[in-house]
Order: sequence, then structure tokens, then C-alpha cells
Amino acid sequence: MTFLQLFLLATIQGITEFLPVSSSGHLILLPRLTGMPDQGLVVDVAVHVGTLAAVILYFRRDVALAISGLPRLLRGQVDTPGARLAFLLVIATIPVVVIGFVLKTTGLEESMRSVAVIGWAMLLFGLFLYWADQRGATVKKTEDWTLKDAIVMGLWQAVALIPGTSRSGITISAARLLGYARRDAARISMLMSIPTITASGVLLGLDVAASADAAAAREGAIAAGLAFVAALLALSLMMRLLRSVSFTPYVIYRVFLGLILLWIAYA
Repeated sequence: MTFLQLFLLATIQGITEFLPVSSSGHLILLPRLTGMPDQGLVVDVAVHVGTLAAVILYFRRDVALAISGLPRLLRGQVDTPGARLAFLLVIATIPVVVIGFVLKTTGLEESMRSVAVIGWAMLLFGLFLYWADQRGATVKKTEDWTLKDAIVMGLWQAVALIPGTSRSGITISAARLLGYARRDAARISMLMSIPTITASGVLLGLDVAASADAAAAREGAIAAGLAFVAALLALSLMMRLLRSVSFTPYVIYRVFLGLILLWIAYA
């Protein structure tokens, strides 16, 4: 694999993983629209590791809080802020892990990786994000996250298994409908990504553990580093912009790209 392809894949993954524009949709489309060979599972795992490291670094205080609560959670106690946060993150992750496992083992996952599916998901869930962002109140903060809200957002997160939906986009939409302020909706969505990306990386990693060679490992290391830098920059920029800008710019991009993809699919 050339450095150019590694650079494009890692940069696209890093930028789109946390923006509400669907990283999986972009990664599926790159080889289909450019003629580049499919990146393979090793690079897929690597870019996930890079973006995971970026979100952990950016939200390191929240991550440290959740980790500090794990011992109490394992003892069945949810009586501290850390244990409560860890518990809610676990609950919110269960639906996507269960449904993702079913889709992978039944082969349904591959059947959804088409330009038409991505185009419709990009368009419709982009409009859903706009509606939720405009309709949602801004009265809740991250500290107000409840078990009910974690379940609702977790179920919506599972919808993101449809390529083109965007994991961050659909969970942010759910949070906005539940009344969370924009930055808090994004913050909860990003924290939810940590166990989700970890589970996805482990699942993919099991598939490549026995087949990876030195060349693949080198490509993976490069991809992980590039994805880390791109993700950290994109995440920092989005969280800063949300102090004064809505999600409308991302909606416009999604609608525009969705229409182009539908034209390609049906022309």
C-alpha cells in the first residue's frame, strides 16, 4: 500500500470519526470511487487505534474519572461519580456490541456496504441531525446523564452500524432531542465512542492477529499515527466551534454528499 493511500485513509478516518459525517461511509467510498485497493483489516484496526488514542487524550479527565470508578462498579457499587460514569458507558455500549456481533456473524454487515445505502443514510440522518439540533432544548449538562438517557443513546448508537449514518451524528442527535446542550451532547457522544471503538478494534484485531506480517504492521503503525493527529485536530476544532456554531455546517455537507452519492448509485 502506498504512503498516499495510507495518508488518505488515516486522515479521512481521523477527521470523520468524531465529526457527525460518518467515518465508515467515507472509508468504504474511498476505494470504490478512486479505484484504490481496499485497505484491509490491519489498516482498519490501526486507524481505529489512532482515533481511540486521540479521544482518550482529549477527554483524559473524564476517562480517568471513569477508570477510577471501575473497581467500585465491579463490586456492584455505583455510588461515586466515577462508578456512575463507567456504569452508564457500559450500558450505552451494550446495544451496538450485540447488534454488531449479529450483523457480522450473519454476513448482513457486508450487504449494507453499498453506495446507495451510504447515500440514503448520509442524507436522511443528516436531515435528522438538523431537526434534532433545532428542536432540542439546551437545559441538560453531561453531569445530568441518566440511566434512561444512556439506554436511549445506546439504542440510537446501534443504528450507526448502517454505513453512512455516523456514530457521533446519531448519538449527538439523540442527546439534543433529550435536551443536552450542544457541547455536552458532543462530549457524551465522544465518551461513548471509547468503549465502542475499543470493542470494534478488539473484534477486528482477532481477525488479523494471525495473519499480520512485518510489512502490514509497519503500515498499521503509520496509519495509526496519522489518524491520531487528524482525529485530535478535528476533535479540538469541533468542540471549540460548538461554543458559537450549530451542527448546520455538517448537515449541509451531509446533504450535499448524500445527493452526489445517490446520483452515482442510480445514474
